[in-house]
Amino acid sequence: MRVVEVARFGGPEVLTLTEDPDPSPGPGEVVVETAYANVLWIDTAIRAGRAGQWFPVRPPYRPGSGVSGTVSAVGPGVDPAWAGRRVVARTGAVGGYLDRAPVPVDDVLAVPAAVSLRDAAALLTDGATAFAVLDLAGVRPGDRVLVAAAAGGAGALLVQAARAAGARVVAAARGTAKGDALRRLGVTDVVDYSAPDWTDRVRAVLGGVDVLLDGAGGAYGRAAHDLVAPGGRVCAYGAPAGGFAVPEPASARARGIAVTDIGALQAAGPQTRRAHLLAALDAVAAGRVTPLVGRTFPLDRAADAHRAVEDRAAVGKTLLTP
Repeated sequence: MRVVEVARFGGPEVLTLTEDPDPSPGPGEVVVETAYANVLWIDTAIRAGRAGQWFPVRPPYRPGSGVSGTVSAVGPGVDPAWAGRRVVARTGAVGGYLDRAPVPVDDVLAVPAAVSLRDAAALLTDGATAFAVLDLAGVRPGDRVLVAAAAGGAGALLVQAARAAGARVVAAARGTAKGDALRRLGVTDVVDYSAPDWTDRVRAVLGGVDVLLDGAGGAYGRAAHDLVAPGGRVCAYGAPAGGFAVPEPASARARGIAVTDIGALQAAGPQTRRAHLLAALDAVAAGRVTPLVGRTFPLDRAADAHRAVEDRAAVGKTLLTP
């Protein structure tokens, strides 16, 4: 099998493609022939050595967290009916940038017929994250919701799901291309947060913000805090703009703002994560949300995929293909 490795921390160039013997499934395992591999912003931060406080990974290691594809082999103790099924799977310790993935069958979910393998890969982490964030933030009908980094894989799902839940949503994204991509999904209120007056534009639409779903972090996340109304909720789940941003505790208490950070998402157990992924798959199958998939790169161009994500040039979800 072909698999991407990281021998040392550094730029995208440290991603190298290597060959391993084809895997055989062990007891309780299946082998998935990869159709698409999941790429995350946090993959780039781990590779660069900037994510040790959240993910204590040391080289050499194999990046990635999951794939979608078809089960090609089943191991002892696994129902033979899994063979040939379209699935999405978390790949754990073996990494996720590979063309054949041996994984425990307990980490595999069947993909509904109405969902493509491309969309299933896009949902593996971002879909589970988006539906977890919705639960943690308690988005309700009539809420005024601001989604920062709305053109990311999770952000685009959050915008659509919050609207489907009856909330009034403003989608904040950086640049014309990302705004246009959101509008093609039917999002009407889009603000470019590279504009100096972007917070004023949010106020003009919403007045105040009841729920801030912050996938940007950094200066954008901090600026968004000032928009949150007394008694509001903040969920900080992303940090591509320069670190996770949460309100100062004293300020949040004074304004009655409830804050949820990345720790709450990381603390969720496997059954909770599985339930949120199932909810995302069901929402796509029912047509309530559509994953925003930007570019796909072949496995031997994993470095280019990382550059696109790091440069914030990627619109929506970035994926790898064998």
